[in-house]
Amino acid sequence: MMKSLAPAIYGKLFLTACMWGGTFVAGRVVARNVPPFTASFLRFAVASFFLMLIILKVEGRLPAIKKNQWLPAVLLGMTGIFAYNVFFFLGLQTVTASRASLIVACNPVFISLLSALLFKERMTTGKTVGIVLCLAGAIIVISRGNPLEILQGKLGWGEVYILGCVASWVAYSLIGKAIMKDLSPLTAVTWSCLIGTLALLLPACSEGFPIHLGQVAIMDWAALFYLGFFGTVLGFIWYYEGIKAIGPSRAAVFINFVPVSGVFLGWLLLHESINLSLILGAVLVMGGVYLTNRVNSS
Repeated sequence: MMKSLAPAIYGKLFLTACMWGGTFVAGRVVARNVPPFTASFLRFAVASFFLMLIILKVEGRLPAIKKNQWLPAVLLGMTGIFAYNVFFFLGLQTVTASRASLIVACNPVFISLLSALLFKERMTTGKTVGIVLCLAGAIIVISRGNPLEILQGKLGWGEVYILGCVASWVAYSLIGKAIMKDLSPLTAVTWSCLIGTLALLLPACSEGFPIHLGQVAIMDWAALFYLGFFGTVLGFIWYYEGIKAIGPSRAAVFINFVPVSGVFLGWLLLHESINLSLILGAVLVMGGVYLTNRVNSS
């Protein structure tokens, strides 16, 4: 049964990675004009609206969560929704969509390592080599081709914020593995979005949310809709289906396709330049993706 489901799961994960690559472009557009807490709140207000429509149609109601599930549900909302998106919009104020999407390639490294420690997932030699390649590619991108800059503390705040995205998403993925034992992907995503959106409301109001709401341009609304529906509703549900079906390490491997689509869409839509460090970083990342997938499928 698992083998018959694998092609559909892999297809959804690949499309999710492509949609998430587009979120860096959409986020870059929004970050230029909308403050980070306000942008995060609007993204997940849109997402929560559509998630509620879907879950009411599928389940007939929003399934209640048990008493012992409240803490992990809150942690999901505070990591994958609140923290990730504040770091996301802060980072994209100064970091290009192409570079930010490649930095996110760090995700599978830490997800795989912590999954091996916490969930006893097997760490093969081939997977380890693939992870090292992905990490090397990310380091080249972060440092703009000069890894010594990292040791010398010359990273900008934008890169630091995007690394905050990585830390937030690693926590979100691993917590999701635990909570998914009892909740469906749709229920887990809906509750985490509702909790994260509620947590974002107060800081958004402190930024002058009602005032900014009337100043959001049509292009920003289009980008926010993309972020809310495609980047969140479809993306999160399919990603969680992947985690439940094939585990967090193997699902996280597909995140490595995010930088490829992010770089391409950044070049195509935002006219961002593609330099040698981006090309080399992308090649190393894709090499790691190929090797890890080949090992997993063998």
